[in-house]
Amino acid sequence: MEPTATAQYVPGDFLPIVIQFAAALGFVVFAMVVTHLIGPKRHSKVKDASWECGIESKGDARAPISIKYFLIAILFVLFDVEVIFLYPWAVNFKYLGMDGFVWMLVFMGLLLTGFFYVLKKGVLKWE
Repeated sequence: MEPTATAQYVPGDFLPIVIQFAAALGFVVFAMVVTHLIGPKRHSKVKDASWECGIESKGDARAPISIKYFLIAILFVLFDVEVIFLYPWAVNFKYLGMDGFVWMLVFMGLLLTGFFYVLKKGVLKWE
């Protein structure tokens, strides 16, 4: 079924979305208030100490981390999000026809250009 150009939306059409958003927000606020009210209130040096996986932490939490880690993480997210755009295109492949195919080739070309630029700059080389 194709959408028509004469489809008009009224504010009432969005009421279920607003209700769901309000319910989700209400649940979050309710959970935060209840856990604050019934949670333990006794503090001590041992209870407030930082633990990671049952191992006592050592050193400063502000230890420098290589920028390479963050660059690879950002690039992973960037290229992962780009792949998400392939799914709607694949679903609507027949409907989009040759024009959609050409635009996807342009999109993939730009994506590969960015990827080859990253490779040329040596961002993915971990030393």
